[in-house]
Amino acid sequence: MLLKTFGWSFAVTALGLVAAVFYGGWTGFGIVAILSILEISLSFDNAVVNAGILKKMSAFWQKIFLTIGVLIAVFGMRLVFPVVIVAVSAQLGPIEAVDLALNNKDRYEQLVTDAHPAIAAFGGMFLLMIFLDFVFEDRDIKWLGWLERPLAKLGKIDMLSVCIALIVLMISAMTFATHAHQHGGMHVDKASTVLLSGIAGLITYMVVGGLSGYFEDKLEEEEEREHEAEEEAERTGKKKPAIVLAGQAAFFMFLYLEVLDASFSFDGVIGAFAITNDIVLMALGLGIGAMYVRSLTVYLVRQGTLDDYVYLEHGAHYAIGALAVILLVTIQYQIHEVITGLVGVILIGWSFVSSVRRNRALAAAEGKTSDDKAEISSGV
Repeated sequence: MLLKTFGWSFAVTALGLVAAVFYGGWTGFGIVAILSILEISLSFDNAVVNAGILKKMSAFWQKIFLTIGVLIAVFGMRLVFPVVIVAVSAQLGPIEAVDLALNNKDRYEQLVTDAHPAIAAFGGMFLLMIFLDFVFEDRDIKWLGWLERPLAKLGKIDMLSVCIALIVLMISAMTFATHAHQHGGMHVDKASTVLLSGIAGLITYMVVGGLSGYFEDKLEEEEEREHEAEEEAERTGKKKPAIVLAGQAAFFMFLYLEVLDASFSFDGVIGAFAITNDIVLMALGLGIGAMYVRSLTVYLVRQGTLDDYVYLEHGAHYAIGALAVILLVTIQYQIHEVITGLVGVILIGWSFVSSVRRNRALAAAEGKTSDDKAEISSGV
């Protein structure tokens, strides 16, 4: 089971490390290994959230997520995306941007760093919306009940998450503008860039999330009709119609997963520049890490871990909320990647321990109930 799920990850790791040695010697090998660990530590919460969505998808779409999805994640977000950012921000052609990335690494790093406010605003708003929609939803299982109960009541107010997200974005943009004006180190118009990028992140979330939710609902309706059609077919002997929306629903859920992964990868891509500004080594290291995150996602789904440890999803969403805040803060202030990674690991670790305690308490309660029934039946 473990080899089947992580086999591709092991193979990509071996190939990636060999390529690193050929490209950059043993120094390149070490950099790629460090970047891989960085990506995995920063994206563990990504795997937990992805698993919550992926478990609703068929085995076919899980394979698509592990194959085509990986190509998008590795080559799209970890290799092409930084080059596109440089091309757009520096108003360069794609060939010039690639040449800059390969032959003028210091200038390339500077241009990506200059584009960070826009990247952070987009990713921060997308992730913030995921967190807000989670905590404002009334759930049967609550982890931090003292916090989640009042938030669930507030969540009954329509569009509250959007209003809060926009307020946070306005505060971020105004703070950024004031700081830039006072210190004169940046142009004030950067604030409008933050505002526009944040709104783009919000719109992306609403469009992609809305479409995936719409088709998911449609799929559930079709499954109900399918069940009714099966019963009707058994009674009449007629052939039942097939579900036609399954592919559409899965496709938009897949699209949602890819945008989610893109938002998660922002901090990894930016953080990688603290280790190297070589785009080839960066793509190899982050790509290996991204592969493990995907394999871990599928492993969590197939093992039913989210069903066994019910607070894991809560911990991951709180980690998303923390990452969203960190991204918005990094518009102006630098935060070390170790802090970003530790926040996610601590929250997920805490939720895991809470889940284990809950399972033990339930098992003890069931054992006590069984003993009581046995005593009653024996007439004691």
